[in-house]
Amino acid sequence: MMGSMAQALLVKIGGSLREAGELLDELAGYPGPLILVHGGGPRIGDWLARMGFETRFHRGLRVTPPEQMELVEMVLTTLGKELAAGLSRRGRPAVALSGRDALMLQARVMDKALGRVGEVERVNVAPLQGVLQAGLTPLVAPIGLDEVGPLNINADTAAGAVAGALGLPAVFLTDVVGVLRDPKDPSSRFPVLSRGEAQALIDQGIIAGGMIPKVEAALNALAQGAPWAAVAQGGPGVLEGLLGGALGTRLVG
Repeated sequence: MMGSMAQALLVKIGGSLREAGELLDELAGYPGPLILVHGGGPRIGDWLARMGFETRFHRGLRVTPPEQMELVEMVLTTLGKELAAGLSRRGRPAVALSGRDALMLQARVMDKALGRVGEVERVNVAPLQGVLQAGLTPLVAPIGLDEVGPLNINADTAAGAVAGALGLPAVFLTDVVGVLRDPKDPSSRFPVLSRGEAQALIDQGIIAGGMIPKVEAALNALAQGAPWAAVAQGGPGVLEGLLGGALGTRLVG
């Protein structure tokens, strides 16, 4: 394992708890500091349907009318608490926060057509640094704040903004092993891509479909100031494998 000076990382995890057990084991065992940003898409969709709301997406972003925002925030906040409890039980004491705590994610409305969907304007890193100094792992729900109230922020985008503000590498855990030259062949993984190479692969259609937003999230983290960013499959040994170059795809400036 890496020494006691293990790299501090920002890790973006998905919002599904169904397969979270293995991932929480992996995160709990990591020897360095972690900041976690979590999504919550599937569970938000379930709850909106249960409450009789319809879910609409516009250019891949969930349209969030003001009357749905309260439910979105409830789901994300509760999910963060569950993840924090899971990590704490595994020996890594964790605290669930949202971007509203200590005005951490100051945001603005992205596009009126999307309703209460925001983009981060400013990250207040002091509360995160304080939590880390207390020996705790912060989990951040991607909820921003403007002068009107809470805003729903895409979790990948929020992760990039927080990583950039802290100057930390951003690791996006997803359901794919990394960027592949041939999507059907896991051995065709690119271990490292520069910004230019990644853009060329998008233009050539090699990075396609659901991989595009993941790679764009990593490129966005670089643009915001992260020293590097990576896309990898969540599971046992992922962080060590990623840091050693054996797993995932690392994107560099």
